[in-house]
Amino acid sequence: MFDPALFKLPGMRRLTVILALLAVVEGICIIIQAQFLSLAIVGLWQLKTLATIVQPMLIFAIAWTARQLLVVFKNRLMYPIVEKTSGDMRRQVMQKLYRLGPSYVAKTGTGNVVTTALEGIDKVQTYLMLVVIKVIDMMIIPWVILIYIAWLRWREALFLLAIFPLIIVFMIILGYAAQAKADKQYVGYQRMSNHFVDTLRGLPTLKQLGLSKQYASNVYQVSEGYRKQTMAVIKVAMLSTFALDFFTTLSIAVVAVFLGFGLINGTITLLPALVILVLSPDYFLPLRTFASDYHATLNGKNAFADVQKMLALPVPTHRDQLGTEPLDWQAGSRLSLSQVDFSYDDEQPALKQLNLTAHGYQRIGIIGASGSGKSTLINLLGGFLSPMPEHGTIEVNGQAVSHLNQTAWQQSFFYIPQSPYLFHATLAENIAFYQPDAGVSAIGQAAAKAGLTDWIKTLPDGLNTQIGEGARGVSGGQAQRIALARAFLDNSRKILLFDEPTAHLDIETEAELKQTILPVFENHLVFFATHRLHWINQMDYVLVLDHGKIVEQGTPAELVAHNGAYVRLRDEMVGAI
Repeated sequence: MFDPALFKLPGMRRLTVILALLAVVEGICIIIQAQFLSLAIVGLWQLKTLATIVQPMLIFAIAWTARQLLVVFKNRLMYPIVEKTSGDMRRQVMQKLYRLGPSYVAKTGTGNVVTTALEGIDKVQTYLMLVVIKVIDMMIIPWVILIYIAWLRWREALFLLAIFPLIIVFMIILGYAAQAKADKQYVGYQRMSNHFVDTLRGLPTLKQLGLSKQYASNVYQVSEGYRKQTMAVIKVAMLSTFALDFFTTLSIAVVAVFLGFGLINGTITLLPALVILVLSPDYFLPLRTFASDYHATLNGKNAFADVQKMLALPVPTHRDQLGTEPLDWQAGSRLSLSQVDFSYDDEQPALKQLNLTAHGYQRIGIIGASGSGKSTLINLLGGFLSPMPEHGTIEVNGQAVSHLNQTAWQQSFFYIPQSPYLFHATLAENIAFYQPDAGVSAIGQAAAKAGLTDWIKTLPDGLNTQIGEGARGVSGGQAQRIALARAFLDNSRKILLFDEPTAHLDIETEAELKQTILPVFENHLVFFATHRLHWINQMDYVLVLDHGKIVEQGTPAELVAHNGAYVRLRDEMVGAI
């Protein structure tokens, strides 16, 4: 119902105290409006003049207005803190995702991560906005009203005191059922998100294999399962709402019966009886208000728990083993991995017994069949993934490090994936991603080296044209050239990691882009993962991967002479073409 972790949020304890005091004031306003409304009604019943009714009705109107203003004020008081908290939480989640790296995304699923980081935070915001105020009102306002009713007549107060926890117990039972259903619904939503993202990613492959229509039934089954889970939650929500309305209405009716007998027996006068009857619905109102929004906050509570769980995950430590300044990578520098293993689930290794040595300005090609571990190896070399502890050793310039998620190492390389990310910004700002202080002249020279000059001339605002999400569309080849321009602009980074940069390009575009990429290789240590054979001729050294293991390595000539895994893989690729 109320996650204790909420009190750990910045400013929440102080806000809770303020909201509690305002709830007391609101309870007093409810009592005042009930008292003077009853006084006016009794006056009319006793056929008093209208002049005697004006003052009670005026006080009632003031109390009612004050009550509504208190509700508005509490929401206005809550909103900035909720907005700041959700914004901070979103930044923390994105920073945590960056620190956790691709292994976390691979383990939990892209759709799950997107759901938690985007829609999950929105649900948390709704949860915070609804649940905090309503829980505090439910814990305080009924007690204020109950004390006043007890002062008027203890019997009805005792009945209301006895029935309130019974209703809460009943609601808790239904709440647990609703929570279980909501948990399944949220898991189903995450599963559907993962399924949808995976389907979109694999759609070209499914079309090539002729399985796209067949796979549509899988999408339908997942979405249908989510629909059924949602309907189950709605059924429980309707049942709990009906039960709550039934019991509270019945309780108010019992109070009315007690008061009726009291009036008949002469043990109570009309005014206190009417005040108690008017206050009885307001006694249950905070509980009913909370229950009406309870089911709307369940997904928010689940999302909040997921966010807290993500933020509590351990991240790689000892990131300064190589210092905090970028490495001065030179011709004599050296990187070596010996018997290194990596696993996504800490059980089945995705990379096994890696042994490789890179030095100076080598060009190292990484080839293998789909699923052999090329991208995983690139991510490991980039420090985005951490090797299994106590499984092998990694050394940079003779210094042992526990992983390559080192501040100095990550400030020394460029990472160019299959689809470089372009920000919603100008073309110049995208090129200057690694060098935000670069001048216009330097950016233009880098763009020219990357072969972007002719394209830039066609843009309405040249380098100041907005590109990226929600702006001007950019082709795959242009996106790769922008990524290369980033490398040309910052010559201090001497290590390049390419993860199949031309995988989604046609042959003509790749041939043009190749002429731009090759000059970047000069005076750089290059790791180039690819399944296009023509790149191998540009490499000094080749690693052949198979099921996460380096089965062969050497120069292209040596591998051809050996007539082993490299030759078989080459023949398979040629045959496939």
